[in-house]
Amino acid sequence: MPDTSLFSLSGRRALVTGASRGIGLALAKGLAQYGAEIVLNGRDSERLEQARTILEKDGLHAITAAFDVTDQSAVIAGIDAIERDVGSIDILINNAGIQRRAPLDQFPRADWDALISTNLNAVFFVGQAVARHMIPRGRGKIVNICSVQSELARPGIAPYTATKGAVKNLTKGMATDWARHGLQINGLAPGYFETEMNRALVADVAFTDWLCKRTPAARWGQVDELVGAAVFLSSDASSFVNGHVLMVDGGITVSL
Repeated sequence: MPDTSLFSLSGRRALVTGASRGIGLALAKGLAQYGAEIVLNGRDSERLEQARTILEKDGLHAITAAFDVTDQSAVIAGIDAIERDVGSIDILINNAGIQRRAPLDQFPRADWDALISTNLNAVFFVGQAVARHMIPRGRGKIVNICSVQSELARPGIAPYTATKGAVKNLTKGMATDWARHGLQINGLAPGYFETEMNRALVADVAFTDWLCKRTPAARWGQVDELVGAAVFLSSDASSFVNGHVLMVDGGITVSL
């Protein structure tokens, strides 16, 4: 019989940032279904409570921890409080992210700064704060949410592409520094998924037609299709996987 315990997350605690909706909520639910205790993070306490209620209705346990991942002091205090009052963080899903779209020659500085702050700085802040607790324990899983834009560019989102490319290489750097301490740090790179952030693109008939022709799988991804990859990277099944970016993109990054 196969050893299904390789993929079990029972007895482990997972912190998911940007967990109030979209990919973050889907991954939180998926990890909980495989046995993890979930800590939902975001800035909006009310939205987090709504997300917690969604999980509870499915019989899944979760707690909330509201703090701003772009504020390093708040991150350190928030992580320390979880470790002290709740218990050790065994898994980090570094998911919080935003998108801004504009022609590159007209891209506002404020939007650039917001992208860097949320998509890149927060990955470093939370990853570092969590790793400081994981390293003395000699174990831990960090999954940074990358993107197909870690590899590809598209008109109007060059700054977003820059942040996601940086997250890919930060993931490799984290693995290079921390793998020796028993941590596995990897990236999960979604392709084009039906989420609230992509609502306008999903509704755009011309864009959806282009995407379906461009993607070998010929469709948008559904957020539940990210769960298997997240469980793999969070479980013992990936015990010797480090610095890898796992594409879940319907084949868009391998096809011209």
